[in-house]
Amino acid sequence: MRGVVMHAPGDVRVEQREDPRIIAPTDAVIRLSATCVCGSDLWPYRGIQAVDGPSPMGHEYAGIVEEVGGEVTSVRPGQFVVGSFFASDNTCEICRAGYQPSCVQRELIGPLGAQAERLRVPLADGTLVATPEVPGDNLIPSFLAASDVLGTGWFGAMAAQAGPGKTVAVVGDGAVGLLAVLAARQLGADRIIAMSRHEPRQKLALEFGATDIVTERGDDGVARIKELTGGLGAHSVVEAVGTQESMLQAIRSTRPGGHVGYVGVAHGVLLDGAELFFSHVHLHGGPAPVRRYLPELIDLIWNRRIDPGKVFDLHLPLDQAADAYKAMDERHAIKALLRV
Repeated sequence: MRGVVMHAPGDVRVEQREDPRIIAPTDAVIRLSATCVCGSDLWPYRGIQAVDGPSPMGHEYAGIVEEVGGEVTSVRPGQFVVGSFFASDNTCEICRAGYQPSCVQRELIGPLGAQAERLRVPLADGTLVATPEVPGDNLIPSFLAASDVLGTGWFGAMAAQAGPGKTVAVVGDGAVGLLAVLAARQLGADRIIAMSRHEPRQKLALEFGATDIVTERGDDGVARIKELTGGLGAHSVVEAVGTQESMLQAIRSTRPGGHVGYVGVAHGVLLDGAELFFSHVHLHGGPAPVRRYLPELIDLIWNRRIDPGKVFDLHLPLDQAADAYKAMDERHAIKALLRV
């Protein structure tokens, strides 16, 4: 089969890879309908995260079940399924508490390479959720978004305790940040401030439910949030970037007693204990428990109450994966979908 392999920073190729097969009786093999490039894929692409030899790429996926192992009971061949970027049994105590990425049996999907024609999914019963029927092509981008960026944005908004009566600020205007705006709106937030300098992303943020746009960053961004909130700061802030600047901007934009939901993959983030101590700000985040939210998100998408697939502003065939990476790296695209 064809699959995307990163050989070195900036060096992405589509190559012939071995077809996946059932290894454990809890596995499933799916034929991907679409996959995509994630913002986190840009860390190794830019050389910020080490590339350890030729590496299969991709952890976001949706498609048709082709084959299941002998112990799989919740999905069957022919169903359209969506899964998380962590495989989980969904039965251990940690999973039942809603933190499937920390499942005692967890397996990362990324090393298996979801930017490909087919994918082996471990722990299929606990990882995959089927849609009511096979969806039409126009819904596939939204279901693909549910595999990561929608679920991650949703977790960011939930961790920040977005809801009625709250002012929510979102730091980061990538796909996760934009879908955190959508999530905050769905959760009933009164006011949603999107922090963005890029006109196409600002437009989509407003479409998803933002009420205000703040273009400033760093200390100027914090000052602007304070100005918009009577000097207090936002009740809820979603950090969706993962840098030192974005994390400090999120914490300092939050009022005492408020909540930060941080879902940007942290790189080089160091926090001062004294500042945290006196801020009275709650911090909660990490890898999003997408599996926790998948049933609800699938229902919202199936019934066309949300359209998260709009974050895919570039659609390319799998063979043009290198162009997809380049477009996202140069910020010509918010998020690139790869048709298989």
